[in-house]
Formats: sequence, structure tokens, C-alpha cells
Amino acid sequence: MICWKCHKETNIEKPVRGDECPLCHADLHVCRACDFYESGAHNDCRESSAEFVGDKERGNFCDYFRPSKKITKDGGASKVDEAKAAFDALFK
Repeated sequence: MICWKCHKETNIEKPVRGDECPLCHADLHVCRACDFYESGAHNDCRESSAEFVGDKERGNFCDYFRPSKKITKDGGASKVDEAKAAFDALFK
């Protein structure tokens, strides 16, 4: 997976609470690195059954965690994000 903080590739595929990025030491099993994370959604999470997590950048025990496919190595937006932004721009 790619670290949500430093955007470097790690050798950890499915992190669990306590796993850290070997380069920047950021927790990896965090809301910000989850596919369900969406700022502005209820509890900043699109998974309606997930429990509230106060600190989105600290390790947690959420069973719904899925490593995000939106994080890219160069820190830029993924192709999906770029396409979504272009689509949204058409209707603003």
C-alpha cells in the first residue's frame, strides 16, 4: 500500500492497527488511508455502520478499513479523482 502521509510505497498490503510506514512512521490503519474516508460525509466516513473515530490520522480498530486506491505515489490525485472533478465541473 502507499502511505497516506508521505505517499511512498510500503511492503504492507493490508495494515492492522499498530502498523507504521517504515519511512515516515505514520500509522497506516487510519481513516485518512481508508477507501471509505470522505471529508464532509457523516463522521467523515461513507460506511454507515462504522463507529465514530475522533482522530482520523491515528491507528484504530475499525473492521471496515479498506486501503484506499485514491492515494498515489506522487501525492497527486488518482485518475478516478481527476475524472470525478472534471465531471463535477461540468455541473457547477
